[in-house]
Amino acid sequence: MNRRQHILVIRFSALGDVAMVVPVVYSLAMQYPQVRITVLSRPFARPLFEDLAPNVSFMEADISGEYHGVRGLNSLYRRLVAKQFTHVADLHNVLRSGYLRLRFNMGRFRVEHIDKHRRQRRQLVALKRKVLEPLPTSFDNYFDVFRQLGFPIDHSSFTSLFPPEGGNLNLLPAIVGPKRSWEHWIGIAPMAAHRGKVYPEEKMLQVIAELARQHPQARFFLFGRGPQEDAFFQRLEHLLPGCVCVSHHLEAMHQELILMSHLDVMISMDSANMHLASLAATPVVSIWGATHPYAGFLGWNQRPDNAIGLDLSCRPCSIYGQKPCQRGDYQCLNGISPTVIVEKVNQLLTPKNKTD
Repeated sequence: MNRRQHILVIRFSALGDVAMVVPVVYSLAMQYPQVRITVLSRPFARPLFEDLAPNVSFMEADISGEYHGVRGLNSLYRRLVAKQFTHVADLHNVLRSGYLRLRFNMGRFRVEHIDKHRRQRRQLVALKRKVLEPLPTSFDNYFDVFRQLGFPIDHSSFTSLFPPEGGNLNLLPAIVGPKRSWEHWIGIAPMAAHRGKVYPEEKMLQVIAELARQHPQARFFLFGRGPQEDAFFQRLEHLLPGCVCVSHHLEAMHQELILMSHLDVMISMDSANMHLASLAATPVVSIWGATHPYAGFLGWNQRPDNAIGLDLSCRPCSIYGQKPCQRGDYQCLNGISPTVIVEKVNQLLTPKNKTD
């Protein structure tokens, strides 16, 4: 008797990269409801997959602790083999996942891995003879892995982690809701992991101040956790006392996703919050500096014309934004006018009348 097909999906990495797996796994689960799917990732990713679909489960692995190094990966492999997988989809393709892939290849498993198009990426960020053409998106690359495994996905059925009316605001602290019909809720996620992806604080303050002036009934929610965010948010709270610093009131990622599902728009860098808002079907005005949507990391179902960036001969200079600026002035970010961002946000805000 044939075993029931069971796909192991491997994706560690940072939050934004893991979030991009969600629409693909959901579409796979919906099209192949008879197939079991287990997502292997870091513990923080559990809320993204736990209730995604009946045939999807989540398995966490602390690869920096319990499963660190070759000995740890061997221990993890033995744990995985006990789950009786039939197919392995490596959506990360780094040394750790490659080692696990090697072990699975030695057994009777169908194994495929993601093509990161490294040559095209090098051409995209080259200083000389740059090839400024869009690469396949991360979503396309993920879909391709499952096609190679024998599970082609002929349509993408994911829209949001929540129903059309959004998540349940009653699960959030009273400071958040309810949302009144005449209010605009605007999310601000001003930070990113690397300097080459962060819009200057002074310019972001101008953006928020102008939006508050034009939309006095709007509420602003500040997303991000860390010392850099805290220092900036303190300045912003002095400017606009009505701002809500999300990390001070919400503890779990699922709560943040619920709040995002009720935003009218999110302003974000090329960062994890762009992808989380995308999973809640919230339109994002994204700001791109050293990086570029052509690298394939625009959020799920986000419109390219809502991605703001300058046309510079040196841009993009980095896939992930970690490289120092070759010019030394980060003109790709400093040159973006706050007015451009405000105008783009206004295009996404529908007029609302106060009717207490």
